[in-house]
Amino acid sequence: MILGLETSCDETAAALVSPGGEVLANVVSSQADLHARYGGVVPEVASRRHLELVVPVVREALAVAGRRLDEVELVAVTRTPGLIGALLVGVSAAKALAWARHLPLAPVDHLHGHVASLFLEPDPLEPPFLCLLASGGHTLLLEVSDRAGFRVLGTTLDDAAGEAFDKGARLLGLDYPGGAALDRLARTGDASAYAFPVARVGGLDFSFSGVKTALLYAVRDLPVEELAARRGDLAASYQRAIVRALAERTLLAAEQTGARRIALVGGVAANSELRASLPDAVAAPLELCTDNAAMIASAARYVRAIPCPDYLGLDAAA
Repeated sequence: MILGLETSCDETAAALVSPGGEVLANVVSSQADLHARYGGVVPEVASRRHLELVVPVVREALAVAGRRLDEVELVAVTRTPGLIGALLVGVSAAKALAWARHLPLAPVDHLHGHVASLFLEPDPLEPPFLCLLASGGHTLLLEVSDRAGFRVLGTTLDDAAGEAFDKGARLLGLDYPGGAALDRLARTGDASAYAFPVARVGGLDFSFSGVKTALLYAVRDLPVEELAARRGDLAASYQRAIVRALAERTLLAAEQTGARRIALVGGVAANSELRASLPDAVAAPLELCTDNAAMIASAARYVRAIPCPDYLGLDAAA
């Protein structure tokens, strides 16, 4: 049984996963309400909150699974990438738990974790496939040929797609985190009302700074009364531009690589228009799209575990 920990940003998470990929427990404590007053994640605040929550989420995961700590055979933790202070809390907790029980420890790349969310029961996806990983911090096109890793085909040159959604939501007066709120508001508007730009950059890379600036200008130029009436149209048109960029690049990558299957992971994979734009794609379950520890435990099955006590010098990497 694998105990996974995830503290890379503003979710404190613990999960128990069987070696075969069955999720026995997946507990996530979100800090969204804590950071909402600032309009985004404050790293030092996130780190301090992780310190308060990491032990309680482990205890809750064990309780949900009906298991004891002495039944755990491997501890897994997100080592990189993420906020350095937040990562250090998870790495330190994982090292302490593993060392106290004389267990091996598996350091996991957060991005590999998102891909590995597709390998969990009850419907694991077998490689090879093309994967669009889109979240608040990352936008990547990945060629996944086996479960142990991936090859990066394209990435964002500036903002991540999730970051663009959150910043757009803030411009439209929506609360943080804004991606889901913007998705809901977009359903009330006309996506053809505004012709926001879709960046055309080289290769299979993405760029979202231009569409974000276009929304800023559109909001700035509207009188207050008209802005209130056009928020739905603005949200729908802005979302359409971001989703078009994601979907078009993904389909182009599939054509160039000959990929027969496409997968969607990361927080933006929960977006309703993205799922509708790529109807044949396999999307991670909604509860596994945002940061969670089940995906970290899943990825730990395919990385080299460090034996006790060799991991005591392990460090996090932002």
